[in-house]
Amino acid sequence: MAKKKVSAKGGWASGPKRILILYLALSALFVSLPLASNLISPPCANSISCIKDLSGRFEADSEGIFLGKKVVVPSYLANIQFPQKVLGTTSGLKHISVDLSKQRLYAFEGDKQVYEFPVSTGKWSKTPTGEYKIWVKLLRTKMSGGSGNDYYYLPNVPYTMFFYNDQVPQSRGFALHGAYWHNNFGYTMSHGCVNIRPEDAGKLFEWAEPGSDGIVTHATNDSPGTTVTIYGQPPT
Repeated sequence: MAKKKVSAKGGWASGPKRILILYLALSALFVSLPLASNLISPPCANSISCIKDLSGRFEADSEGIFLGKKVVVPSYLANIQFPQKVLGTTSGLKHISVDLSKQRLYAFEGDKQVYEFPVSTGKWSKTPTGEYKIWVKLLRTKMSGGSGNDYYYLPNVPYTMFFYNDQVPQSRGFALHGAYWHNNFGYTMSHGCVNIRPEDAGKLFEWAEPGSDGIVTHATNDSPGTTVTIYGQPPT
């Protein structure tokens, strides 16, 4: 009995069509890989390596880069000192609130507001909402990250206070810190951190827990970090 011929039209695909399908499948795979990577390892808030250096030491670099432009690193950052806490001045439990919709930071002792500052939160990456704890304070640190037009390299970021919670681990590198590279406070300008005018950041740094005892201070059971609450939606 003669064998029945199978038409090429009934096969999986013709040569050119098969190549097209393989090309589309590979393209979809490469597009999905960065998304999957972000789900497995979420991007850092402020640095290529998240938190590379917790030494608090002064960097000799006199220039930084922000949005493709060189910025001068203020010389006074070499001489800033870790403030000494004044005992017996606290009238209640300390708490920091950041309102993304107003781009404002408020500091409280109990029900009493002691500070209010304009800030700049996430523009190129979101500042996370929720309740956090400060886990380490650095007199200064180096931050770098972004890519292309929003690449930045910023030595000696002053008065840095990293915060975290169970959903946003310490390794993500979110922080409250001074920003010398722009003067656009009150508007979104960061990659996820909370930018503060350096003079305001110094006041907050001195006031917030844990208490200051050197160029680096970690929170402990005896000296836990101040609670930071972030809420609202940033303006579009």
